[in-house]
Amino acid sequence: MQNDSDTSSSGADPKPESTPPEATPRTGLSRSIKEILVFLRQRVSLDEDKADPQETIDYIKKGIEFRGTNVWILVFAILVASIGLNMNSAAVIIGAMLISPLMGPIMGVGMGVGINDFDLIKRSGKNLGLMVGISVLTSTIYFFLTPLNDAQSELLARTTPTIWDVLIAIFGGLAGIVAGSRREKSNAIPGVAIATALMPPLCTAGYGIATGNLSYFLGAFYLFTINSVFISLSTTIIVRFLKYPTRDFVDAAREKRVKRWIAGFVIIVILPSLFIAYNLVRESVFQREAGVFITENFVFDQAQVISKNVVVEGENKRIEVALIGQPISSETIKLLENKLKQNSRLSDAVLVVRQGPINDAGLDMETVQLMNQSMKTGIIEDLYKRNEDVIQSKDEQIKVLENEIYKLKSHELPIDDISAELKAQHENVKEFTLMRNPIVNMDSMRIDTVTFAYVHFKKRPKKEETDRLESWLKARCKAESLRLVIQVD
Repeated sequence: MQNDSDTSSSGADPKPESTPPEATPRTGLSRSIKEILVFLRQRVSLDEDKADPQETIDYIKKGIEFRGTNVWILVFAILVASIGLNMNSAAVIIGAMLISPLMGPIMGVGMGVGINDFDLIKRSGKNLGLMVGISVLTSTIYFFLTPLNDAQSELLARTTPTIWDVLIAIFGGLAGIVAGSRREKSNAIPGVAIATALMPPLCTAGYGIATGNLSYFLGAFYLFTINSVFISLSTTIIVRFLKYPTRDFVDAAREKRVKRWIAGFVIIVILPSLFIAYNLVRESVFQREAGVFITENFVFDQAQVISKNVVVEGENKRIEVALIGQPISSETIKLLENKLKQNSRLSDAVLVVRQGPINDAGLDMETVQLMNQSMKTGIIEDLYKRNEDVIQSKDEQIKVLENEIYKLKSHELPIDDISAELKAQHENVKEFTLMRNPIVNMDSMRIDTVTFAYVHFKKRPKKEETDRLESWLKARCKAESLRLVIQVD
């Protein structure tokens, strides 16, 4: 029995070692990850539909030529863009950017850097410099001759570049060169020209020269430099990523030196935009916090806030609040100032509380705004009383009032845009308001509408300045009749 047991035991096939239970799930997970990576690689691959590198290089080289037809197209595009900025028309400006040939030399510089073709870099740079010179000269002549030489919001938007303009240029340039490297060319390059706004900054630079405003010229030309440099940089990145054939440097030391110069130039260009963006974000945060502070703390039973103004002038920050009604005590103002100092984001600001409707010098801006608000309220109440006999139901009354409010709002003026334009043109202005109000001729009892403008200057302006201001406001507001009230400190 012992032998039988040994025989059966020794004769049986040995059991294979069992696979650890966790080995199969791991293998499945690894296979799934690989499949996902392969799928994603196929989806984002730039090799699909890629044109022959030499074909793309020839395509970009063809776009850098600047003679004959391209010269006239550029001149006409600059004139169209300048008129668009003059008219404050975004549609006209976009049309000018679509026909502009500026993108070619900019991408040519990036391609030259990417393939180490110094001849291409020099040709592109030469043509780009010629294009820029003709563009600025053309826009300068236009703005020097045009009778409408006031800065509009579309023009002012091109004078303060920030880091976001850098990002737009980078991503726009990436889209442009990726589209240009395909066998089937798309409309991405004109789209890049619109997104990065190459032409309006050059027109704004010409405006700065024509009007003698150096800050406009420098800001606009810096914006154009940002767009050009980072579109070229994006082109270089994609060309290197796609492994286009490059020319070998004879001198390795020279190659390193050129790369250092390029890197240094890019850093120098980007630094000012970072500083401007930092100040812009800081100012936005301050204005938001100031608004919250006013809303939460300026709540009184016998007084009401009728105007608030947040001023940021470098390191000087002010929160100006105008109240109407029973004056609040000096102890309350002191308490508000202490609360302001306790707020870390508002601690360096000065609180200015104005009370009382009229001062010795006459009406101030807050009083004018209060009168405007009261007049609108009175008009609505009068309309309600006149219709009260006809209106029977509560729903009908509400509907009539809503219609009248809508009509009043349709006569409101873009005070924010006009104030920004006024500030850019007249640094001497301290306060400003603008409204349309009815006015009654007491002899004929005829009611007309007049545009009322109140401007508070820091120091007395010249008569030529006030006359020009009145003419500009009348044209800007499309007002047949305008009353301008001037106050001086």
